[in-house]
Amino acid sequence: MASPESTINGPTKAAGADSKSLRNAFGGVIAFIILVLIGVLAFSIRLFSVIKYESVIHEFDPYFNYRVTQFLSKNGIYDFWNWFDDRTWYPLGRVIGGTVYPGLTLTAGTIWKVVNSLNIPLSVETVCVFTAPIFSAFASWAAYLLTKEVKGPGAGLTAAALLAMVPSYISRSVAGSYDNEAVAIFALVFTFYLYIKTLNTGSLFYATLNALAYFYMVCSWGGYTFIINLIPMHVLLCIVTGRYSSRLYIAYAPLVVLGTLLAALVPVVGFNAVLTSEHFASFLVFIIIHVVALAYYIKGILSPKMFKVAVTLVVSVGLAVCCAVIAILIAVVASSPTKGWSGRSLTLLDPTYASKYIPIIASVSEHQPPTWPSYFMDINVLAFLVPAGIIACFMPLSDSSSFVILYIVTSVYFSGVMVRLMLVLAPAACILSGIALSEAFNVLTRSIKFQLPGIAGNSTSEENGSSSVVAPSDVSKTEKTEEVAKEKPVKKNRKKEKENVEKKPTPSKTERRLLVLPLEASVIAVLLLVLLGAFYVVHCVWAAAEAYSAPSIVLTSQSNDGGLHVFDDFREAYSWLSHNTDVDDKVASWWDYGYQTTAMANRTVLVDNNTWNNTHIATVGTAMSSPEKQAWEIFHSLDVKYVLVVFGGLVGYPSDDINKFLWMVRIGGGEFPHIKEPDYLRDGQYRIDAQATPTMLNCLMYKLSYFRFVETDGKGFDRVRRTEIGKKHFKLTHFEEVFTTHHWMVRIYKLKPPRNRIRGKTKKSKSSVRRSVSSKRDVKGKRNPWH
Repeated sequence: MASPESTINGPTKAAGADSKSLRNAFGGVIAFIILVLIGVLAFSIRLFSVIKYESVIHEFDPYFNYRVTQFLSKNGIYDFWNWFDDRTWYPLGRVIGGTVYPGLTLTAGTIWKVVNSLNIPLSVETVCVFTAPIFSAFASWAAYLLTKEVKGPGAGLTAAALLAMVPSYISRSVAGSYDNEAVAIFALVFTFYLYIKTLNTGSLFYATLNALAYFYMVCSWGGYTFIINLIPMHVLLCIVTGRYSSRLYIAYAPLVVLGTLLAALVPVVGFNAVLTSEHFASFLVFIIIHVVALAYYIKGILSPKMFKVAVTLVVSVGLAVCCAVIAILIAVVASSPTKGWSGRSLTLLDPTYASKYIPIIASVSEHQPPTWPSYFMDINVLAFLVPAGIIACFMPLSDSSSFVILYIVTSVYFSGVMVRLMLVLAPAACILSGIALSEAFNVLTRSIKFQLPGIAGNSTSEENGSSSVVAPSDVSKTEKTEEVAKEKPVKKNRKKEKENVEKKPTPSKTERRLLVLPLEASVIAVLLLVLLGAFYVVHCVWAAAEAYSAPSIVLTSQSNDGGLHVFDDFREAYSWLSHNTDVDDKVASWWDYGYQTTAMANRTVLVDNNTWNNTHIATVGTAMSSPEKQAWEIFHSLDVKYVLVVFGGLVGYPSDDINKFLWMVRIGGGEFPHIKEPDYLRDGQYRIDAQATPTMLNCLMYKLSYFRFVETDGKGFDRVRRTEIGKKHFKLTHFEEVFTTHHWMVRIYKLKPPRNRIRGKTKKSKSSVRRSVSSKRDVKGKRNPWH
């Protein structure tokens, strides 16, 4: 016969369980709707460039990716892998299939093929323009999944919303920014999510998916080395702090084995996945975790006495194997001057390395260290929320939260070395900030809810009702139930005792009040957090609309009357090259403009943004730094017909070749010692005015930039350098100007053909030459100002 208490409590418990499941289902639906809206936000906030300007590819590298995607969609995957491009790096050429990370190209090509199979007539360019905004939504959802595994769905939704708008990520993922980072950040965050998911569940299925996600990251971006070093660091941290488990082994071992095998399938990586120093840490930790796993296995099957002997043997053998592996690795990398590290990796480990040994890496603006204002510009208020998120991850500290802490620490260091890696910092900052905001809102809203009159009464009655069933304040009963839980229950009373064990003592009203903040302070704090979020949203929208949406190929400026002035000189110059030069003509320019010249003008270039051959780039830099005759000889030997220079002195465009010229001198001087940087400096200062050195005033770059410049205003005033040029009236003897754009931003010159030598013609004597020159001077009455 059922007791009256069970008869009364039975329907109540059933109703409570139904209401709880209904509440969870409703919360899941709301979370799904919010995630969809976050994806829409991430996509739409990146469309300012299309709305304000037009659907066009941005920057320099995206034009190469667009050209490769065009080739892939037209010729197929097999021709792509075997494509030898003879229009770049003349006369060397480039094997495209073996020198690119194919993830972005294959992704966009697949999207284009799918949408066209569905009879949606999108061009390849349109798909390339919108690939980055689409994957920004995917990255936000991946951030939700990762943060949910660490601190729950509330923190996950907050982190996803923050990542959807963070300016650092927007700068690389606006519509038209068709670069590797467009899909790589999603692959990075999703790989970390699957690692944490495997770590929490111990599922081999998620471990396999983790290796596949890592493979996609390897295909997409060279930053995959960050993953294969960060995860071993976390595994080693867990082992050292005594947090080893079988779940940790399952999360790491398949990733190293399967991930390395898959990474070696990518042609641009190949055997570097096992031969370069960036990967050695993963192999070393792989050996360590097997030694630890063997020690734990032996501990479970042997007695304590035998275990000590076995552990001594295992540790000794493990140390011997580790030492042998380390010796082999040292022998492998000892022959390399960089000890097996790439130039960019050494730049991260030693920030001064590039400026000393590889000036071509140091010359790139995105490889420079960031300034403090750039942190506020790129992550804004998240910089102040990250410390609070780190503190929240310590309460309590788990395997997943320790990984997030390690992620933010390492990404902060790397972002301080190279401004480009602010992109790696952004997801970590969003995750930690999402955790901090979620925990803060939980505390504040709980405090407000507890102190509201209507809700306080309900909570009091619930406490009284619950206390009638279980007395939580009775310490002796709690200890008794814990003792019963340890014993093996009898079949008859097993169900009843199990219910008593699972019921946790709820805190009393007095204990709850100790965890509650004052009502006024809680309300004010919530309002301040909402205001902080609103400030973040306003800043992100401004950054997306103004700072990061302008394409570099189409420039704009505001006139005094508020009008918008458009500078379309780049496309004007490339169009002229395409329509007024032969298909086989070679164009020389600094390497920054190689990708655009090949993609938009369809002309062969000497160097481009791949920068794989330092000697070839140094040759172009030497030609630009040499006097006109020597420069003509260098370009003529390379079969160059046209030279393109970018000049911003008339309109105030700062990223022109004159401002980049010292890097041409440094890179050229690194290979050809006769080019010396001090020859172009006056008392250590870079000048183009009357105080400039004769070497500077007579070099080819100066002449091609300032030829006829004095005709614009009669003074030759350079608006970028804010000074009058030093040499105003000169002629070109070996080059001729063939085209200058409307705003003088791009100038194109043609090499004059070599002078023909007529056989049998006697040379004039020096005396006759002097007499003819003196007679000309007498007739004109003055010297020619052009000489």
